[in-house]
Amino acid sequence: MDSPSNTTLPRGFLLQGFFEFPQLKPVLFLLLLTVHLTTLSGNLLILVAVASVPSRPPMLLFLCQLSVIEFCYTLVVVPRSLADLTMPGHTRGSPISFLGCAVQMQMFVALGGAECFLLAAMAYDRYVAICHPLRYAAVVTPGLCARLALACCLGGLAVSLGLTVAVFHLPFCGSHLLVHFFCDITALLHLACTRSYADELPLLGACLVLLLLPSMFILASYGAIAATLRSLRSSGGRRKAASTCTSHLAVTFLHYGCATFMYVRPKATYSPRLDRTLALVYTNVTPLLYPLIYSLRNQEITTAIRRVLGRLRPGKAIGQGLYKP
Repeated sequence: MDSPSNTTLPRGFLLQGFFEFPQLKPVLFLLLLTVHLTTLSGNLLILVAVASVPSRPPMLLFLCQLSVIEFCYTLVVVPRSLADLTMPGHTRGSPISFLGCAVQMQMFVALGGAECFLLAAMAYDRYVAICHPLRYAAVVTPGLCARLALACCLGGLAVSLGLTVAVFHLPFCGSHLLVHFFCDITALLHLACTRSYADELPLLGACLVLLLLPSMFILASYGAIAATLRSLRSSGGRRKAASTCTSHLAVTFLHYGCATFMYVRPKATYSPRLDRTLALVYTNVTPLLYPLIYSLRNQEITTAIRRVLGRLRPGKAIGQGLYKP
């Protein structure tokens, strides 16, 4: 690693991506393209399904925002990765400007942070619905949902701006080659010519705000929900109430689990190639799983999706429009 005295503010970076595996690039391109299109289609289908519901419960409004976040989340990373996979294999990497790298990282963190806050808001919705069902309609109003949605976005934006400014004020070493397919935080910190733990404090602060605090709120909400479920005498009512939480819990474990494993650790433990492989999973596979989880576990979403798909069935409109024999 170069000494800090030999570093300058970089004009840009090189994203190595998967250029060292030219034989895998065609297969990886087709695989990522398939997953990407499926993810976009799944989230778009949920948006259309929610829009087709005449009266939308608050949970569906939160789910709609979650689909929007996942839709944008994949667009921040995957299209450029697909374009880089079509580049000639003899190059060292794909160039990205200093500003372009900062914008990509900021948007990635902002959307991920907004999702952290949104999952906490969805846990509050489940808490009120199960622990205070008679007050649910009066407490969780469309106005409250809109304010919570706006707060989630603004919170993620504020944290991402602070973290981006802190990271891009660090000195970077040597060739500015990022062993990654996008401008991820760990790859940039690994490239920074610093050994002080003080430089990791902005990331730790962001993890505190985006991961620890919302996760504690979610745990407290589900602790109260578990206590309420234990007090229910009807096993059928207990199962029905618990079933409304399973999809949210599954998505929460996926999102917080991946984020915690990737970012809550010291710089000395960073492994660029391993982090790149793990990032390939959480930027492509987990967004693909979210629509599947909600469409399989949420009865309202399942019904709405069936209604939308029924309208798109080609034979249905023809049969209804022709004369009767």
